[in-house]
Order: sequence, then structure tokens, then C-alpha cells
Amino acid sequence: MTRYALLDLVPVAEGGSVGQALANAADLARHAEELGFSRYWVAEHHGMRGIASAATAVVIGHVAAATRTIRVGAGGIMLPNHAPLAIAEQFGTLDALYPGRIDLGLGRAPGSDGQVARAMRRTLETDANAFPQDVLELQSYFADDGQTGIVATPGAGADPQMWILGSSLFGAQLAAMLGLPYAFASHFAPDALDRALAVYRRDFRPSARLAQPYAMAGFNVFAADTDAEGELLASSQQQAFVALRTGNPRQLPPPVAGYRASLGPQGSAMLDHVLQCSATGGPARVKASLDASVARTGVDEVLMTSSIFDHAARKHSLSIAAAAMGEMRAAA
Repeated sequence: MTRYALLDLVPVAEGGSVGQALANAADLARHAEELGFSRYWVAEHHGMRGIASAATAVVIGHVAAATRTIRVGAGGIMLPNHAPLAIAEQFGTLDALYPGRIDLGLGRAPGSDGQVARAMRRTLETDANAFPQDVLELQSYFADDGQTGIVATPGAGADPQMWILGSSLFGAQLAAMLGLPYAFASHFAPDALDRALAVYRRDFRPSARLAQPYAMAGFNVFAADTDAEGELLASSQQQAFVALRTGNPRQLPPPVAGYRASLGPQGSAMLDHVLQCSATGGPARVKASLDASVARTGVDEVLMTSSIFDHAARKHSLSIAAAAMGEMRAAA
């Protein structure tokens, strides 16, 4: 039975504020909880005017306090930006406050450009290839096994659900080796999705955490009452993505009718490729897209994400998507 989860980039809408974006995040998480979403994740990004989730652990605490049962966590923490001990303390604190509800997804990308990465870490001497060792060190703090010679307080004995994130084969191989659940960022980097899932499932080693592979994949959802309205809602994220790709990140803009066509064949093809893991349109089209994606990938969980300008329209989109997943589960 395929579960469904939510990844929220906590978008700052054009003309809006960080405070409003954070208030919307809590409201959206409550809505997702009512709709049966299994978890709500935020992602670590830095130096981006349109994303309010840079202080990821703080945002997780804010959302967890506003909800009751849904799992809340990071999708993810970019571990090269941090000392593993600091993350153990942050998520040990969250686990103590909200036991049994905290997820810790780990990635090895910086979540920023080179200038911001230098400001985050003060130096770029941290090697992204040290990511596996950093994950093991973090696990050691939670296990309190004495291997580091340091007791993380909070952290020792904490039990956040740890995930490995990725958009290439590297994360799939690491998750398989460590026997951890794996989430693939196909909502913006779909190229290696099928290969990564195959590698993860083939090489998976059971662990004390997980007896068999458990995979999740990102999927953009822009659902509305009609296909035309769904296409219109999607244009906000399309604009933001083009702005980011051209080095001009911006706040989430309002939708623009005919935006994709205005890009010409080359720009439209670029969006078609990078956003190919998407469901856009009315209820029937969205359900068909989600159904086809789950059937093709066999994922255990769909990680939905959508940056929609209007908050009420975004909540309605989630309602339509949750109804579609409910119909798929009933049919199964």
C-alpha cells in the first residue's frame, strides 16, 4: 500500500514575507495531517530569497508543535554544512520534544552556491566525499556506543528515523549499504531515478533499522478542479525554476497564463525534462499521472511537492492529490 508524504520548501511568495511563509507551513502541515499524509518534510536551502527553510531544525520544531500525529522532519539536512555533533544535538532535542515523530533525511549537496557555502562553513575544506563517514559518526552519537568518545546531550539515545537522500547512484549505494530508507529527488533531478532504485533494491543489506528496502521518490503535484487551472498553477514553480537555472533566484511569482509557451521550444523542452516527474491538471489527470508513476517505480511512498502561489489553492491541490492516492489504495 503506497503511502504519500509532503515536501514543503516553505516558499516565500512575491509580495509576501518569511513570517507568512512559516505560518503557511504550519497550516499546510495541519492540513496534510488531516488528509492522511504520512510525513511532512522541509529542506535545507541557503541564500535563496524564495525559500524560508534555511534554519531547518527550527522550522521542524515550529511545524511539529502545530501538529499532533504526522511525522515531521528534514528532507533534508545537507550534512557537509554541519558538524555531525551539532546535528545530533539538534535532532536529539527534537526527538525529546516530539518522540516517535521526527525524521532526519541526510544529503551531501550544499543546498547553496559556492559563495554561500563558504559563508556557511567558513571554509570549503570539508570534503563532500566524507559524507559516508559523517553519517556513521552521526549514527554513533545517537547510538551512544562510545566510538567517538563524546556523549551528545541531547542526542545520545535519541531515535529519529534516518534516511539517505540522493539524486544519483551514490546515495542509493550508501543507503543500501547502511540498510536505511532511501529518498530520490526526482521532482527536480529525474534522470537517474530508475537506476538508483534498482541499485538500492539490489544491494540492500538488512539492518537493525530496516529489514527490507524502503524507497520514496519526489513528485511535483499541481492539482486543481480543471486541467487548465492546474497548468496555470504550475507556472509559478516553472518561473521560479527558470529564474534559478539562469542565476536569478526570486520569490515565488504569481501564475502567468501561457508561460511555458512563451519560453519557446528550447525552454519548454528543458522544463518538460527536468519536471517530468509531475502530475498537473484536474483530478482525473493527476490520478492517472500518480498511478502511472507508482506502477512504474514501485516506490513505497510518494513524496509530493508543489510551490503554488496562492495558499488556499495549494491546500486544495493537496486535497485532490490525497483523494487520488486514496482511490489508488482502495483499488489495490
